Amino acid sequence: MTIKTAFCAASALALATAGGAFADSHTTTLTIATVNNGDMVRMQGLTEDFTAKNPDIALEWVTLEENVLRQRVTQDIAANGGQFDVMTIGTYEVPIWGAQDWLVSLNDLPAEWDADDILPAMRGGLTVDGELYAAPFYGESSMVMYRKDLMEAAGMEMPDAPTWDDIKAAAEAMTDKDAEVYGICLRGKAGWGENMAFLSAMANSYGARWFDEEWKPQFDTDAWNATLTDYLELMNNYGPPGASTNGFNENLSLFQQGKCGMWIDATVAASFVTNPQDSTVADQVGFALAPDNGLGKRGNWLWAWSLAIPAGSDSVDAAKKFVAWATSKEYTALVAENEGWANVPPGTRTSLYENEAYTSAAPFAEMTLNSINSADPKNPAVDPVPYTGVQFVAIPEFAGIATQVGQEFSAALAGQQTAEEALEKAQALTTDEMEAAGY
Repeated sequence: MTIKTAFCAASALALATAGGAFADSHTTTLTIATVNNGDMVRMQGLTEDFTAKNPDIALEWVTLEENVLRQRVTQDIAANGGQFDVMTIGTYEVPIWGAQDWLVSLNDLPAEWDADDILPAMRGGLTVDGELYAAPFYGESSMVMYRKDLMEAAGMEMPDAPTWDDIKAAAEAMTDKDAEVYGICLRGKAGWGENMAFLSAMANSYGARWFDEEWKPQFDTDAWNATLTDYLELMNNYGPPGASTNGFNENLSLFQQGKCGMWIDATVAASFVTNPQDSTVADQVGFALAPDNGLGKRGNWLWAWSLAIPAGSDSVDAAKKFVAWATSKEYTALVAENEGWANVPPGTRTSLYENEAYTSAAPFAEMTLNSINSADPKNPAVDPVPYTGVQFVAIPEFAGIATQVGQEFSAALAGQQTAEEALEKAQALTTDEMEAAGY
């Protein structure tokens, strides 16, 4: 599509152009909304490869902080605004928007794109009624990252597949508050994508669920009480001070500074904590699956930042060419050639984990793949649920509800209320919101 008036009005936001910005009348200009993380910024720097192969397509980038991106693309697609030809969205949005026919099916991408190479867990999370509505750019689960030297000093060994009892024992053994070393760091900052991502996944392993099959909220169950109680005890006894304000970035910094014995979080963090340029403990990091409670579900999640084409785009064919290029095996090889194999987008293709060059450069590769493969967004809980999603519920109301619940749980971590009080409020507010939404 041509650059629209609405887009020009938004140009005060971070905007970068690449390759053919000064399009002529024969050029199709794609407007791409994306998140400002390292992998996406790296892609922008490599797009000359795409524009050289497609001289009739120019690219305009709208690069935004994650929360702002979510707001912008949600507003645009809900209003059929047509500002963007390609959107960067996650596994929360794709099932909802795909079911609403707001996205273009990608089932007809070229055969050489090799859809069968996409990891089944990722492909399943981005497919609705047999239609693939987004192509994964990078994918992640969550896992345990731990200090091998502290475990050895404590005379302990981390199993590859630990239980929550293993985690509790290791957290106690590694904690040395006088030395500012805390046995475990977990997300405490309120937000559906922060503390509720972790706690929803943890709750699955405790036999809890967000809703029963009749969409009745379940925060009044023993399973949720056990989840929140154990989380609070872990963090209050062995976590860092001020944990109720710590999210992904804060815990990453603490771990890199050597202040966390364990950190259970996104697998994509593995390359950061093992990078000697950024991490003081780079050569002492071990990996294990997220914990379980012997109930058949582990406390790990599933996520993919993906590229999708909104139904409002008037340049669908050109957009498909870009999506296919950015999520191809050839793009992965291009990143490896320019940045090294350890820096390629992880977690999307089977072939990457069969590539010795990658597995040799990434000591976390095997555990990442095992974590991704063990997540099941269609059956996330021990008991049946009426929703898809591991660390979220794929309904439009979830983001607002989970943000409120996250505030209650974060307040409990800050010592402002008990676990029972937080759960009682979570049950009440979720019930009210779901009834108002017509469930």
